Amino acid sequence: MRGSGAELGARLRARDLGAAPAVLNLVESRSPAARAEVAALLRAISPAALGTEAPAHVVGVTGPPGAGKSTLLGELVRAWRAAGRTVAVLAVDPSSRRSGGALLGDRARIPYDPDDRGVFIRSTAAAGRLGGLAPATRAAAHALAAAFEVVVVETVGVGQSETEVAEVADTVAVVVQPGSGDVLQFLKAGIMEIPDVLVVTKADLGAVAQRARRDLHAALRSLGARDTPVVAVSSQPPASGVDELVAALDAHRARLDLGQRRVAARRAGALADFAAEHGERGLRSLGGRRAAARLLESVDPGADVPALTAALERAARAQPE
Repeated sequence: MRGSGAELGARLRARDLGAAPAVLNLVESRSPAARAEVAALLRAISPAALGTEAPAHVVGVTGPPGAGKSTLLGELVRAWRAAGRTVAVLAVDPSSRRSGGALLGDRARIPYDPDDRGVFIRSTAAAGRLGGLAPATRAAAHALAAAFEVVVVETVGVGQSETEVAEVADTVAVVVQPGSGDVLQFLKAGIMEIPDVLVVTKADLGAVAQRARRDLHAALRSLGARDTPVVAVSSQPPASGVDELVAALDAHRARLDLGQRRVAARRAGALADFAAEHGERGLRSLGGRRAAARLLESVDPGADVPALTAALERAARAQPE
């Protein structure tokens, strides 16, 4: 039995990892009744209900197709589990035009032990969103962060419009494949402003990987972002650089003002959900995106995403025709 949103929220607060599949089924449901249940779920794991921000480290992993994200995630999951940390991975796939479901099936692509109850991996659909994150993925990340110690959101590709992962994650890792021209493309698209950690895969290629690492350091210096670490990893046995990457991710989380980052994430999520539901016309009714963002800043910072979205909807209804 799936259980109500409030019941699932209670299970997550109790660190019941077995609730994860039902949580994903609920947030991905398109039925009218599901919307109220998702709101109840998110209320049940809000900072007000938890007494603090959710404990998980929410990590965003993004990068061009073929950069080795799935293989790298397999190594990261192995390292986190070896340290005794529970892990949930939401792998965002392109959406099927016919069903709206995920196409690629990252559960098959990310290597992990299917009998390990401390790991949960689910492919979720991008649902046609340019930013790569559907409302269901955002809701799932917020919810699972109450129960798991690490929640990973892996997005499909990366580009100028595909930057929403930076609005939901505590720490964003951008993955670069050496010898692919990714550094130049990132500079053109403004992607270099997104990462908290840069990852060069296929370090076993030697000089080519080291050149990519030097190019990234030079690009970061040109942007004044000298403190952003660049970690070279190899997933070829024996894997290398993975422990260094885990340490870099943890070090970024330790430096964060987590409360401020999470408040910003919830406000960005509410704005994205409102825009997805009501479109540009709905945003114009509020005076535009910036005016809507200012309205959200006036709402209690502990409010959850449905409460913030509801505040936008009330303000839109209050506007004269």
